[in-house]
Amino acid sequence: MKKLLHVGCGPENKNTLKGFNTPFWEEIRLDIDKDVKPDIVGTLTDMGLVNSGTIDALYSSHNIEHLFPHEVPVALREFNRVLNDDGFVVITCPDLVSVCQAVVSDKLMEPLYSSPAGPISPIDILYGHRGYIEQGKVYMAHKTGFTYTSLLKAFQEAGFTSFFGGSLPKTFELWLIAFKQGRTEEDLKKAAGEFLP
Repeated sequence: MKKLLHVGCGPENKNTLKGFNTPFWEEIRLDIDKDVKPDIVGTLTDMGLVNSGTIDALYSSHNIEHLFPHEVPVALREFNRVLNDDGFVVITCPDLVSVCQAVVSDKLMEPLYSSPAGPISPIDILYGHRGYIEQGKVYMAHKTGFTYTSLLKAFQEAGFTSFFGGSLPKTFELWLIAFKQGRTEEDLKKAAGEFLP
């Protein structure tokens, strides 16, 4: 059985994650919010309770944008540290290019899509979901953002070497799968088909 570190899991579990929702993956849930009952209470920048080199894959959905820009390299080094040599990261975050296109079209406050949290407008994608922040969950504020190029560069600078990903049309999201060690183009496409939407 392989180990999946589900970082910033919230109330979700591996059953909702493409490719990880099989008996072959043991999920370890890590979150800053103890109310969602994670296995480990921690942050992206301090996963000290996770031993180095013990994780096969790390999944993080819409968490990295909650960090200040100077914290992003710290978090990605933590990702790299906990992964074993064959390990990889699957990450998704807002795509600033598509969000900014909506802003330029004067749709800052118009709902772009609906989520379980309610309607999502560009202002929510840029600065964090207003409803959560209003509830006092200030850690949900967005403090940085990415284009695919800047996300890829951040992972390269953290020591990852092989990548596949991009933006998904009409979702306002970036997706990236990043491996610690080199992979062939064929291996990357296979992994993307298995783990990316």
